Amino acid sequence: MSTLTHFNTRGEAHMVDVGDKSVTRRVAIAEGRITMAPETLALIRSGSHKKGDVLGIARVAGIMASKKTAELVPLCHPIALTHVEVELTTADEPPSVHCRVTAETRGQTGVEMEALTAVQVTLLTVYDMCKAVDRFMTMEGVRLVHKSGGKSGTWDLPG
Repeated sequence: MSTLTHFNTRGEAHMVDVGDKSVTRRVAIAEGRITMAPETLALIRSGSHKKGDVLGIARVAGIMASKKTAELVPLCHPIALTHVEVELTTADEPPSVHCRVTAETRGQTGVEMEALTAVQVTLLTVYDMCKAVDRFMTMEGVRLVHKSGGKSGTWDLPG
């Protein structure tokens, strides 16, 4: 098992030095979903929600969040993202919105945190926009499904 890299030899938190790492193309894909009542899903799909286009606004929120990750997660490096894509799909069983985010950069550190942050904020935005009609919504399954680039190479979620 690897050691935790965000702690120095004295056990103090620190930002990892990536200065000597190679600049490579880095990609991360994360996903998650928010489940809801069938009526809430119907409202989202119809576009008749009084707050507007729920999925469109959530998509923009996710992109914006990816760019702010270093401000939200204390030991993350600020990175220059080269691409962020937020894909939203709906499903009937269970009634839900699935979010899949692909984040990319060319740099010395990965983009896993940016992809995961974008998923969380996208789902939080769906919750925020629909909470007046459904307080039982549940966000779940947020996870990294792919990463590539850097010294550790490619990793994919098993299964």
